Amino acid sequence: MADIPVNAPFQTLPETDFEVRSLDAMCVNESQVQLPWYHNFKYAAVGVIFGIAFVKTEIISWFRIQEMFRLQSFHMYGVIGTGVAIGLLSVWLIKKFKVKTINGESIQFHSKQFSRGQIIGGLMFGFGWAMTGACPGPLFAQVGMGVFTVLIVIASALAGTWVYGAVRARLPH
Repeated sequence: MADIPVNAPFQTLPETDFEVRSLDAMCVNESQVQLPWYHNFKYAAVGVIFGIAFVKTEIISWFRIQEMFRLQSFHMYGVIGTGVAIGLLSVWLIKKFKVKTINGESIQFHSKQFSRGQIIGGLMFGFGWAMTGACPGPLFAQVGMGVFTVLIVIASALAGTWVYGAVRARLPH
């Protein structure tokens, strides 16, 4: 990628999708099992249940998020901490019992190298979260609750993702 001039914006890069994803992804497993399209409805069902949980726990509330950033309430920290604890326990159980995917494939974890870009990205994410009162998961639950101004945030998140993809080769990783 060193042969790409910096002043050539949006130039098509060589096909290196797997190599790029293996550097950036926490999990590069891809299922080799091809299932019919309607099997994706199970993910939609889980998403709806997740959205209902977001609404019921009030984590889509702008006021709850502002309380968190102002250190006025433990509510959001409790929810996030519970999620981290469940995630740690889940990964430990997957590794200990060699749990397989729903399609019977083994789950592999790959170590990831730290870079300063993670600090910059985390700060950008946090500032966006604080300004908009929403992170990516609750955005769709907020739309489901009728908060249609969040569509601007979704469009901005998609635009930011597109811009990152366009300038990725020139960023420090």
